[in-house]
Amino acid sequence: MRVFVAGGSGVLGQRLVPRLVARGHQVTATTTTAAKLGLLERLGAEPVVMDGLDAAAVGEAVAAARPEVIVNQMTALSPAHAGRPNPRRPERFFARTNRLRGEGVDHLLAAAEATGVAHVVVQGHASMNGRRSGGWVKTEEDPLEELAGTTAINRMERVVVAAGGAVLRYGGFYGPGAHDDQVDLVRRRLLPLIGDGAGHVSWVHVDDAAAATVLAVEQKAAGVFNIVDDEPAPVREWLPYLAECVGAKPPRRVPAWLARLVAGEMAVGMMTQGRGFSNAKAKRELGWVLRYPSWRQGFRDELG
Repeated sequence: MRVFVAGGSGVLGQRLVPRLVARGHQVTATTTTAAKLGLLERLGAEPVVMDGLDAAAVGEAVAAARPEVIVNQMTALSPAHAGRPNPRRPERFFARTNRLRGEGVDHLLAAAEATGVAHVVVQGHASMNGRRSGGWVKTEEDPLEELAGTTAINRMERVVVAAGGAVLRYGGFYGPGAHDDQVDLVRRRLLPLIGDGAGHVSWVHVDDAAAATVLAVEQKAAGVFNIVDDEPAPVREWLPYLAECVGAKPPRRVPAWLARLVAGEMAVGMMTQGRGFSNAKAKRELGWVLRYPSWRQGFRDELG
C-alpha cells in the first residue's frame, strides 16, 4: 500500500517507517525540518517537510502522496518544540502536542476525506493516565483521566473512531531514542519515588509499538487499542528496577505533601494514583505478539 506517515522522523516514526518499507509498502513520511529529510530518505521513505498545524500544507502533502492509509505520529514533546518539562506547568509542555492531536488530526481527517483515503491510524497514549477510580488496570472501554497531556486525546479518539479509523493508545515508550532523558534523571537521582508509589504505569518497547502499528495498518483496524506490554506495574516496582539496570543509586523517597509543593499535583497524582492498561484486545484482535512482554526484560536488555 501507499502509506503516509505524518511525523515520520519522531521516536516511533523512525522505528515504524523501515518496518513498513520492509513489508513492501510505499511510504511517504513527514518532518517539520529540512534537516531530517536525509534521515527519512535513509529509512526508505519519500521525505516531505510539513507543518501539521497548517491545513493547506497538510492537504497538499496528502494529495501529492496519494496514500491509501494515513498514519499520524505527530507530537511536539522534544525540548526543541516544548521546552524543558516543568511539572508545575504541564499545560505549557503539552500545548503544541495537544494542538496536533486536535487541529493536526482534524487537518489529516479533512485531507483524507478530500482525497478518498479510507483508513486513518493515529497515535494515542496509555501509560498512567487511566481514570483514577476503580481497578488499577483499564481496558479500551474505560475513559482516560483528564490531564494536561490527555484532555485532547479523549476528543481525538471520538472523532477518529467516528471516521472509521483506529487510535493506538501507546504505553510509555522505552528503547532506542525513547528513554534517554528519563534515564538521565534516574542517574542523577532527580526522579524520586513519591509517596507510596502505588500509581501504575504501562510500558511498551518502541519496536513492539511499531509492530502493532504495522498490524493496524495492514488489517485496516478500527476502534481504540491499548498498545502496552503484559505487565502494568506500580512505580515502587519499576523505578528502583530501572535505577538498578542503569547502575544508579536507588531513587530518593519524597513524601506526597512535599512533592506537591515542589512538583505539583500532576506528578503526585501519576505516581500515587495512576492507572495502567490491559493489552488483551490488541493481542486478540490484531494478533499482536510482543518481543518484550514485560518491561523487566526490556529494561534489562536495553539498559543493562
